[in-house]
Amino acid sequence: MSTPQHPMPQQAAPAPHWQAGPGASYTSPIPVTRTHLGHALTSEWTKIKSVRSTVWTLGVFLVLVFSSGLLVATQTRDSDFVDLPYTFTAFIGLMLGQICLITLGVLVVSSEYGTGMIRTTFTASPQRHRVLAAKFLIYFGLAYVVSTGSVLLMGAVTAGMHSGPEAGDVPWVGTAFKGGLYVSLLGILSLAVGSMLRHSAGAITAMLGLVLLPAILPAFLLISESTRKVGEKMMDYNAPNSLAKIFGADQGSSGNPQLVLLVVLTVAAVVGAFVLLDKRDV
Repeated sequence: MSTPQHPMPQQAAPAPHWQAGPGASYTSPIPVTRTHLGHALTSEWTKIKSVRSTVWTLGVFLVLVFSSGLLVATQTRDSDFVDLPYTFTAFIGLMLGQICLITLGVLVVSSEYGTGMIRTTFTASPQRHRVLAAKFLIYFGLAYVVSTGSVLLMGAVTAGMHSGPEAGDVPWVGTAFKGGLYVSLLGILSLAVGSMLRHSAGAITAMLGLVLLPAILPAFLLISESTRKVGEKMMDYNAPNSLAKIFGADQGSSGNPQLVLLVVLTVAAVVGAFVLLDKRDV
């Protein structure tokens, strides 16, 4: 007589995470990390060091500073530095190289708008203000280190060439930090203008006009008595004369008022960039 065979009870499969119990929610097996400004800084640093425009603009900037600086240093004597700091040899290169920093500042943000990659950036990081703040911080750090370091190195080279008894003892280290700050702020201003205009050519043209026109217009404004005061102020505060004052070309002026004015303009432009960022679509 055959015994009835009973089916073996099957063990129930474990319930998935979202069915683990009443009212339970899905738990991802992948650890979730809360994003912060550090992630945006890492992203922007990866971008700025990966594009060719950074290498070309900073490379040309360094070539201008060192080539013109060495040319001036070899054509000067010890007695020429009685009233001038040794960093004065970097003045011409810095005055020309500021165009490179302006161009790079614009391209840091406007290139993403031109290619449409800004949509991907804002999708990955919906906090737009965090992205723009990271761009400002990364660019300023890079521009300030490169500009100040190049001026300091040029000053040290000049000091080694003209440290004879006929040379003076004018402090020169501080001028390197102030000169680097001035051109770096011009780059931050360019980045803010690029963020507001969202067009590379337009932003670069606007910044070149802002830098060059105040240096050209005084020649015409000084002709008439009615515009003479405007021309004199424009002559005192344009970018080339501001750098000349910082590097001691104008005796009795430290260039601090010009630097303060640039700080005010830069802060106003940065605030405008942040205000417009959320008011417009990408």
